[in-house]
Amino acid sequence: MAFELTKEKQELVKEVITHYPDPRSAILPAMHIVMDERGWVGDDGCQHVAELLEVPIIYVYEALSFYTYFPKHPVGKYHIQVCHNIACNLRGSEELIEHLVNKHGIIENALTDDGLFYFNRVECLGACGNAPVMQVNDEYYEDLTLEEVDKLIEGFKKSSGNGKNN
Repeated sequence: MAFELTKEKQELVKEVITHYPDPRSAILPAMHIVMDERGWVGDDGCQHVAELLEVPIIYVYEALSFYTYFPKHPVGKYHIQVCHNIACNLRGSEELIEHLVNKHGIIENALTDDGLFYFNRVECLGACGNAPVMQVNDEYYEDLTLEEVDKLIEGFKKSSGNGKNN
Protein backbone atom coordinates (compact mmCIF):
# COMPACT_ATOMS: atom_id res chain seq x y z
CA MET A 1 0.00 0.00 0.00
CA ALA A 2 1.36 3.41 -0.93
CA PHE A 3 1.91 6.02 1.75
CA GLU A 4 -0.64 8.80 2.09
CA LEU A 5 -0.81 11.59 4.64
CA THR A 6 -3.91 11.87 6.79
CA LYS A 7 -6.59 14.18 5.41
CA GLU A 8 -5.68 16.74 8.07
CA LYS A 9 -2.01 16.74 7.02
CA GLN A 10 -2.98 16.87 3.34
CA GLU A 11 -4.99 20.00 4.09
CA LEU A 12 -1.96 21.42 5.89
CA VAL A 13 0.18 20.82 2.79
CA LYS A 14 -2.44 22.56 0.64
CA GLU A 15 -2.40 25.51 3.03
CA VAL A 16 1.42 25.64 2.97
CA ILE A 17 1.36 25.84 -0.83
CA THR A 18 -0.53 29.14 -0.58
CA HIS A 19 2.50 30.74 1.08
CA TYR A 20 4.62 30.39 -2.06
CA PRO A 21 4.38 31.74 -5.61
CA ASP A 22 5.46 28.36 -7.00
CA PRO A 23 4.34 25.00 -5.51
CA ARG A 24 7.90 23.71 -5.97
CA SER A 25 8.92 26.02 -3.13
CA ALA A 26 6.69 24.02 -0.77
CA ILE A 27 8.64 20.77 -1.24
CA LEU A 28 10.70 21.09 1.94
CA PRO A 29 7.77 22.10 4.17
CA ALA A 30 5.73 19.23 2.70
CA MET A 31 8.53 16.77 3.38
CA HIS A 32 8.69 18.05 6.97
CA ILE A 33 4.99 17.24 7.27
CA VAL A 34 5.66 13.71 5.99
CA MET A 35 8.50 13.38 8.51
CA ASP A 36 6.23 14.60 11.30
CA GLU A 37 3.64 11.96 10.50
CA ARG A 38 5.82 9.05 9.46
CA GLY A 39 9.36 9.62 10.72
CA TRP A 40 10.92 9.11 7.28
CA VAL A 41 10.13 9.98 3.65
CA GLY A 42 10.92 7.16 1.19
CA ASP A 43 9.88 6.75 -2.42
CA ASP A 44 6.16 6.54 -1.71
CA GLY A 45 6.38 9.67 0.46
CA CYS A 46 8.11 11.48 -2.42
CA GLN A 47 5.41 10.34 -4.82
CA HIS A 48 2.69 11.59 -2.48
CA VAL A 49 4.37 14.99 -2.04
CA ALA A 50 4.78 15.35 -5.81
CA GLU A 51 1.09 14.55 -6.31
CA LEU A 52 -0.06 16.98 -3.60
CA LEU A 53 2.12 19.79 -4.97
CA GLU A 54 1.47 18.86 -8.60
CA VAL A 55 5.17 18.98 -9.44
CA PRO A 56 7.36 16.45 -11.25
CA ILE A 57 8.63 13.82 -8.83
CA ILE A 58 12.24 14.54 -9.85
CA TYR A 59 12.01 17.87 -7.96
CA VAL A 60 11.08 16.03 -4.78
CA TYR A 61 13.85 13.46 -5.30
CA GLU A 62 16.36 16.27 -5.80
CA ALA A 63 15.49 17.67 -2.38
CA LEU A 64 15.49 14.22 -0.79
CA SER A 65 18.93 13.40 -2.14
CA PHE A 66 20.43 16.76 -1.14
CA TYR A 67 19.19 17.09 2.44
CA THR A 68 20.37 14.42 4.88
CA TYR A 69 17.63 15.46 7.29
CA PHE A 70 15.07 13.42 5.36
CA PRO A 71 15.69 9.67 5.77
CA LYS A 72 14.73 7.45 2.86
CA HIS A 73 13.85 4.47 5.11
CA PRO A 74 12.71 3.81 8.70
CA VAL A 75 15.22 5.09 11.23
CA GLY A 76 13.73 3.89 14.50
CA LYS A 77 12.64 5.93 17.46
CA TYR A 78 16.06 7.56 17.89
CA HIS A 79 17.90 8.67 14.76
CA ILE A 80 21.49 9.30 15.80
CA GLN A 81 23.60 11.42 13.47
CA VAL A 82 27.26 11.86 14.35
CA CYS A 83 29.23 14.66 12.74
CA HIS A 84 32.51 13.41 11.33
CA ASN A 85 33.76 16.63 9.74
CA ILE A 86 37.24 17.89 10.61
CA ALA A 87 36.46 19.72 13.88
CA CYS A 88 34.46 16.83 15.32
CA ASN A 89 36.96 14.31 14.00
CA LEU A 90 39.86 16.09 15.68
CA ARG A 91 37.92 16.21 18.95
CA GLY A 92 36.93 12.53 19.07
CA SER A 93 33.98 11.74 16.82
CA GLU A 94 35.64 8.56 15.51
CA GLU A 95 36.08 7.29 19.07
CA LEU A 96 32.46 8.18 19.75
CA ILE A 97 31.39 6.20 16.67
CA GLU A 98 33.49 3.19 17.70
CA HIS A 99 31.95 3.41 21.16
CA LEU A 100 28.39 3.36 19.77
CA VAL A 101 29.27 0.23 17.81
CA ASN A 102 31.42 -1.65 20.34
CA LYS A 103 29.66 -0.86 23.61
CA HIS A 104 26.07 -0.27 22.54
CA GLY A 105 25.85 -2.45 19.42
CA ILE A 106 24.47 0.43 17.35
CA ILE A 107 25.82 -0.35 13.90
CA GLU A 108 26.23 2.37 11.28
CA ASN A 109 23.44 2.53 8.68
CA ALA A 110 21.42 -0.23 10.35
CA LEU A 111 18.32 -0.23 12.50
CA THR A 112 18.84 -1.98 15.84
CA ASP A 113 16.85 -5.19 16.37
CA ASP A 114 14.59 -3.49 18.90
CA GLY A 115 13.79 -0.71 16.41
CA LEU A 116 15.06 1.99 18.77
CA PHE A 117 18.25 3.25 17.13
CA TYR A 118 19.58 4.06 13.71
CA PHE A 119 22.97 5.72 13.41
CA ASN A 120 24.77 7.37 10.54
CA ARG A 121 27.62 9.81 10.00
CA VAL A 122 26.86 13.26 8.64
CA GLU A 123 29.22 15.71 7.08
CA CYS A 124 28.52 18.68 9.35
CA LEU A 125 26.03 19.63 12.04
CA GLY A 126 27.21 23.23 12.16
CA ALA A 127 28.37 23.24 15.77
CA CYS A 128 32.13 23.04 15.24
CA GLY A 129 32.94 25.14 18.30
CA ASN A 130 31.37 22.48 20.53
CA ALA A 131 32.76 19.34 18.90
CA PRO A 132 32.22 16.45 18.99
CA VAL A 133 28.54 16.76 18.21
CA MET A 134 25.72 14.35 17.58
CA GLN A 135 22.10 14.96 16.79
CA VAL A 136 19.40 12.61 18.03
CA ASN A 137 16.14 13.31 16.23
CA ASP A 138 15.89 17.10 16.54
CA GLU A 139 18.14 17.54 19.61
CA TYR A 140 21.84 18.45 19.53
CA TYR A 141 24.34 17.05 22.05
CA GLU A 142 27.64 18.91 22.09
CA ASP A 143 31.09 18.62 23.72
CA LEU A 144 30.41 14.91 24.11
CA THR A 145 32.40 12.44 26.13
CA LEU A 146 31.99 8.68 25.98
CA GLU A 147 30.43 8.76 29.44
CA GLU A 148 27.84 11.30 28.30
CA VAL A 149 27.01 9.13 25.29
CA ASP A 150 26.50 6.16 27.64
CA LYS A 151 24.09 8.20 29.76
CA LEU A 152 22.16 9.36 26.69
CA ILE A 153 21.81 5.87 25.21
CA GLU A 154 20.78 4.35 28.54
CA GLY A 155 18.30 7.20 29.08
CA PHE A 156 16.74 6.61 25.67
CA LYS A 157 16.44 2.90 26.42
CA LYS A 158 14.83 3.54 29.80
CA SER A 159 12.35 6.05 28.42
CA SER A 160 11.35 3.46 25.81
CA GLY A 161 10.92 0.67 28.32
CA ASN A 162 13.98 -1.24 27.11
CA GLY A 163 16.41 -0.31 29.85
CA LYS A 164 17.03 -1.31 33.44
CA ASN A 165 14.98 0.14 36.30
CA ASN A 166 11.85 0.73 34.19
